[in-house]
Amino acid sequence: MVDVVLPVLDEAEALPWVLDRLPDGFRAIVADNGSRDGSAEVAAAHGATVVHEPERGFGAACFAGLRAAGADVVCFMDCDGSLDPADLVAIARPVQEDAADLVLGARRPERGAMPPHARAANRLLAFELRRRTGVALTDLGPMRAARRVALLDLDVRDRRFGWPLEMVLRAHAAGWRLQELPVRYQARLGGRSKVSGTARGTVRAVRDMSRVLR
Repeated sequence: MVDVVLPVLDEAEALPWVLDRLPDGFRAIVADNGSRDGSAEVAAAHGATVVHEPERGFGAACFAGLRAAGADVVCFMDCDGSLDPADLVAIARPVQEDAADLVLGARRPERGAMPPHARAANRLLAFELRRRTGVALTDLGPMRAARRVALLDLDVRDRRFGWPLEMVLRAHAAGWRLQELPVRYQARLGGRSKVSGTARGTVRAVRDMSRVLR
């Protein structure tokens, strides 16, 4: 069994599609970060384990889901329908087979799935990751997999949008084997992304990640 942590803030529209496409052997842990659209109820109705994290922040939700997980291998992915849960099998496999310690899903966007400002920010962050780690990474990897106990031992501190970046930097510093695999990326289901959907959201995410880099 692999646990899949899904940080959620008002994703009731996308949740059924995401949860229904989880592969066999993958168990959903929805970390609800204060949704007002009934996301938690939708998730529970579709068989997900739901944990509530009142502290606002992407990293806070991810950490709450990680603490609630019980499987040896844990995956993370956005829950807006932009990523296909079917790709989790390929992302988790290298960790399960002890061929890698942290696997990142490099997004391959369909036309129109990622706005220009988000592409530019992602290229900048990927460049910084390559420079600091020496690993040929092309994306921050919102779909990823690692072992639960090892992740807890990394002691990632950021509780905002810097969480995924800090995880990669700490993993590299700890000597982890990093691997990147391509995953599909499509337009999200309903509404705009809290991060890439607006220039303001992207700037906020880059600011949080810049703080981690410093």
